[in-house]
Amino acid sequence: MTTIASGTDTLTRDALTVLQPGFTGTTAPDWLLRRLGEGLASVGLFGRNIASPEQLAALTARLRAERDDVLVAIDEEGGDVTRLEVRTGSSFPGNHALGAVDDVELTREVASELGRRLAACGVNLNWAPSADVNSNPANPVIGVRSFGADPALVARHTAAYVTGLQSAGVAACTKHFPGHGDTAVDSHHAMPRIDADASVLADRELAPFRAAIAAGTRAVMSAHILVPALDTDHPATLSSPVLTDLLRGELGYTGLIVTDGMEMQAIAATYGIERGSVLAIAAGADAICVGGGLADDETVRRLRDALVTAVRSGELAEARLAEAAERVRELARWTAAAPAAEGEGRTDIGLVAARRALKLTSTSPFSPLTEPPYVAAFTPVANIAVGDETPWGVAAELTRLLPGTETGSYTGDGAGRAALEAAGGRRVVAVVRDEHRHPWMAAALGTLLESRPDTIVVEMGVPQASPRGALHIATHGAARVCGRAAAEVIAGE
Repeated sequence: MTTIASGTDTLTRDALTVLQPGFTGTTAPDWLLRRLGEGLASVGLFGRNIASPEQLAALTARLRAERDDVLVAIDEEGGDVTRLEVRTGSSFPGNHALGAVDDVELTREVASELGRRLAACGVNLNWAPSADVNSNPANPVIGVRSFGADPALVARHTAAYVTGLQSAGVAACTKHFPGHGDTAVDSHHAMPRIDADASVLADRELAPFRAAIAAGTRAVMSAHILVPALDTDHPATLSSPVLTDLLRGELGYTGLIVTDGMEMQAIAATYGIERGSVLAIAAGADAICVGGGLADDETVRRLRDALVTAVRSGELAEARLAEAAERVRELARWTAAAPAAEGEGRTDIGLVAARRALKLTSTSPFSPLTEPPYVAAFTPVANIAVGDETPWGVAAELTRLLPGTETGSYTGDGAGRAALEAAGGRRVVAVVRDEHRHPWMAAALGTLLESRPDTIVVEMGVPQASPRGALHIATHGAARVCGRAAAEVIAGE
């Protein structure tokens, strides 16, 4: 490909404006600041960029010193997917816990407080909420990121979340259109396919997006999924029938359309990120997210040049690129003018919500523990969206409440026997995550309960398997506050 000369011409600036790149490090690199001066309008943040709220505020201030209307985006769902608290676990339960409580005012309050914290750090666009209806229990990437499996429940909580987040001046980005819930493949790794017919999609997948649009969501993120009922050839991110005809035309959406990460294998392995980005803009997307795995100036240059070359060759209409860039600038104007949240926030609302989300099932009256237990964490491989940096479980909180608590992490065949041996005579607390999706985990729990029927079981994923144990606690998520709420019950706090 011919390198396009750096400059300030309209075409080059528009090509930069539609990109949402990430970067490495906790300070803004020189190349990023230079690109902001040349027309780049958005930056994506991840856990690797955040050390503390103070550091994050300094980082965003430096970006705004270069471009005062820059969109600073983050993937902060709360719950299992956190970037603000990637090293400690989130202060907010995720969507599944909020759906389990089913109090839309609580969901609005949680999203509002999360929005306050983002705004205080200079973040003004959140790639959340997930509006996916988790209709497939085998889904490896959505799960507790979804409010639930009922479209009406997901719709009302999606709307409440959008309203709460945007009340703090932070733009919501509802995802993953047209719905990633009925998949058994993670689009980080390959191309998922949903074979539901159009009527099912309309009633199930699209209901939460209609609610989000009615609530005024400022952005919508596309999914890298193939939905033959809508487009037999292209995944949603690259599909004009999905983005232009359905989202813009039928649903009447007028805000920003952002792609999911273009470096994800569903796109990168099939089309390549340059070709994929051109096709996405041509199909109706307005912003190209490419921050998760590829985060350098070379990527930005390649994507800018690919877009400019496509316009010059006639493959991409210049007016379509200009329209996309103007939508990015329009969102930037909204965030700049959005008023800050009024009054004092409820800093404890996340813990309040996590406590309300607990579901307890016991076979007999339960007496809280007074002696330190042994915590056996049956640990699955984390999906890429969640990552493996963020701690989870109940051991840290139980250690605080019952000093002397010990823990071990187990996976695969023989996990149950190994946990039994390590526990010795201590009371066992078994922690699982999506037991129904992992046969080895179910077998390990069975081995444990056969020898130790007094075991307490804490399910921190989707509680799809039948409750087992002397006490079964479903937290509906693995956020730090979910672990704390469960530990309080176990220790009688």
